[in-house]
Amino acid sequence: MKAEANQRWQPPQFVSREQCIKDTEEVLGIPDITIRQTEDIFRINVLGMEWDIGMMVYEPEDSKRIPVGADGKKAGFFLLHGGSGDFKGIERHAKLLATKFGYKVMAGTFPGRFYFPDASRDWPGDTIHADGTVRTPIWKQGEVITADEYDVVRDKSMRNRYGTRTLARAKPETNFYYRMAAWPAAFEEGMIEASRRHFPATEFSVYGQGHSTGGPFVCMLSQRIPNMAGVCATEHSPFGYLSMGRDEWGGDMGKITGYEKVEKKGHVRTDPFNELYIRTWRDLARYQGPEALGQEGPAALMRLPAIIEDILEAWEKAKPRPQFKAEYVVTHAITGSLTEAAKVSAARLKMNRDETDALVQRFVGYTRELSGPNVKPVPPFLFEISKDSRDHSSEVYEEVIMPGFRAMSPAPKIALTRFGAGVHSFWKAEKDLPVGIAPSVLRTWNDAVLGGYFV
Repeated sequence: MKAEANQRWQPPQFVSREQCIKDTEEVLGIPDITIRQTEDIFRINVLGMEWDIGMMVYEPEDSKRIPVGADGKKAGFFLLHGGSGDFKGIERHAKLLATKFGYKVMAGTFPGRFYFPDASRDWPGDTIHADGTVRTPIWKQGEVITADEYDVVRDKSMRNRYGTRTLARAKPETNFYYRMAAWPAAFEEGMIEASRRHFPATEFSVYGQGHSTGGPFVCMLSQRIPNMAGVCATEHSPFGYLSMGRDEWGGDMGKITGYEKVEKKGHVRTDPFNELYIRTWRDLARYQGPEALGQEGPAALMRLPAIIEDILEAWEKAKPRPQFKAEYVVTHAITGSLTEAAKVSAARLKMNRDETDALVQRFVGYTRELSGPNVKPVPPFLFEISKDSRDHSSEVYEEVIMPGFRAMSPAPKIALTRFGAGVHSFWKAEKDLPVGIAPSVLRTWNDAVLGGYFV
């Protein structure tokens, strides 16, 4: 009877602010489960290059506390950060999942973002150095990208949205250039291997979540990790081709502004594969503005100096995270750049024409669902969006994302839940919500896993 009752659970269409406050009190009031936290660093060889991958795992000390999902297998969560972060950006809700609900949680980090040289894993200094050089990835322990491997470019073409963008443009035939061409494949193989190491398919079902930029990569992994049974897509961007032609998941607090249809918008991103975007305080500002508008209205402009001070203070806290980014080629389905990256890697490895074509198809395939015979279908998705998200509006889900998923063959099970509170970083504190709407979000994930939504 209990199992049959659980099968009836369906995601709510709307979770009010009052319910978020109640969920916060109840979830934070659950006695903590004792957990252990372990770091896993391993090396893989992909496209003729060595890559070091760093992951963090949180799990109950007593493995019997790990929940068993409605499919009869232990349940594990694979979380991926967004923007230009690392595992620490998702650490808070990773620990909440483990300590309050008992899940085994793996917090991933994109290749190049894990700071190996210091045990704190915090990046030192600022992203742009006094001498004009910039922070660069560490794809392999002991390897350094030097200043003679790139040109620093100041881009004002999207100034209204980003301010002046700083880019490190890798010079052809340098190690930096070849790393930038090959890293998508290192991500694919590294994350599959990490899941295999910590969530054996005979024992676990895996539930993925990629915050923001991490979303399209979890979409990609959802068919490549054999036991990924579902995706808890909270503030989680979709497959890249559903984002193609749109600059950001813009929202005028409920109106489609950034992700209008391609024929209306007409702007298609063309970022080259060899450009690394270096983030600054400006990237916090482009979120703080829309969030303040949604929470306070136009009157927020009357306290602009205070908002600017808050942004600069927040940047001081954000600098220890990687704060560089190269993922647009996948998240916006820039297939021309992915094709070029694949061809650069193929030429370096002296591949023949058939091998080169296969590598191009592999890279371009990162931007959309796999289809055809003997292909794992896209698993169920539970989409969730915050009230004052800068990047995700309900209209774009209804007009673009949900129809896109329904058009897949076979079409996966999908649902959309809206929250009456919260922002894009759904763990961000606000009045009466000390950890944002994260407790409400995690409660729905738990209900979905145990209640049979993903079966």
